[in-house]
Amino acid sequence: MLTSYNIKLPRAVYGGENAIENLTAILKASRAQTVAVFTSIAVESAGLLAPVAEAICAAGASYYVLDDVPAEPSYTEVQRIADQFKRKGADILVACGGGSVMDTAKLAGVLLTGEYGVKELLKEPGRAKKCVPTVMIPTTAGTGAEVTPNAIVAVPEKELKVGIVNEHMVADYVILDPRMVKNLPKSIAAATGLDALAHCIECFTGNKANPFSDLYALEGLDLILNSIEKACDDPNAMAEKERMQLAAYYGGLAITASGTTAVHALSYPLGGKYHIAHGVSNAILLAPVMRFNAPNCEDRLAIIYDRCHRGEKTCQTDAEKAEWINTRLERIVKHLGIPESLKAFGVSESDLDGLVEAGMQVQRLLVNNPRPVTAEDARAIYRQVL
Repeated sequence: MLTSYNIKLPRAVYGGENAIENLTAILKASRAQTVAVFTSIAVESAGLLAPVAEAICAAGASYYVLDDVPAEPSYTEVQRIADQFKRKGADILVACGGGSVMDTAKLAGVLLTGEYGVKELLKEPGRAKKCVPTVMIPTTAGTGAEVTPNAIVAVPEKELKVGIVNEHMVADYVILDPRMVKNLPKSIAAATGLDALAHCIECFTGNKANPFSDLYALEGLDLILNSIEKACDDPNAMAEKERMQLAAYYGGLAITASGTTAVHALSYPLGGKYHIAHGVSNAILLAPVMRFNAPNCEDRLAIIYDRCHRGEKTCQTDAEKAEWINTRLERIVKHLGIPESLKAFGVSESDLDGLVEAGMQVQRLLVNNPRPVTAEDARAIYRQVL
């Protein structure tokens, strides 16, 4: 656990019923005349942009929409959209969407300068400087992108996803309105919810865990482990959906204070080469990596059991509690219908060398793993899910 730590937070966070209405006050206080709205066609089609547009109009501002943000974008696609934004300009940037939309918007918010592009930030993320205020409105309950200083982009030539991390990408404002996740399709709710679960448990068990990250990660785990199945199964389970939305935010805060580990490190090649959705690849690897890590973090897994298991507590030792948590992870993934094998995505034994090589490049996250991961360890973990 770190003995010196910090956390960078948004200027303000608004949550709860009709939280979206706070956007009007934000824009008025900012004296914004023109608003750039980053979103996706799927979000527009679901009608989720309507309350955002209403709030902007109520502030007396004009707006335009950039809605061609693809899922899991490459750095060149992000650059293209950022260039559109740069040409049009705006007083404030509003992102309404999932992780890809918010990450693209965060990068666009630091790219108004001509000093660097996304390609340069891949090599030198410290160069990024905020150029315009940003408002994040998540429409999924999982990525935590609304609050992190991270932006994930695909790098096709490396068949890998890479995280660009800079505190200037922390949003100025975050709006968590339950209406935005009310009608989330089950498959997306499951994948993004499991992403949030991975964030919380990785941050809590990682080498960079600290009192700040522990606070948010443990609360997030309590919410997720006791809400995720009903939130995904029952379209009317608004209390559970709101808890998942809050837990996703907590997971993002935990990342901001510490960071993820080998689950995310080994999942990046799966998204980069096979275009497996980020939450799905994390879900597939979650239990195998946590079982691999268990010998080095049984005490931390035991704390999760003591805090989050609300039934009869029959486990006594740390080893028993760690096993219970790992079994619970497996059962959640299976219940939510996540594929248990990478074969469903065309991954075969012959792909192992490339996966291992790419996964081992993500040392930024692997150094945070509670148990050292060698290339052979990575190969064994990938092989488990083939």
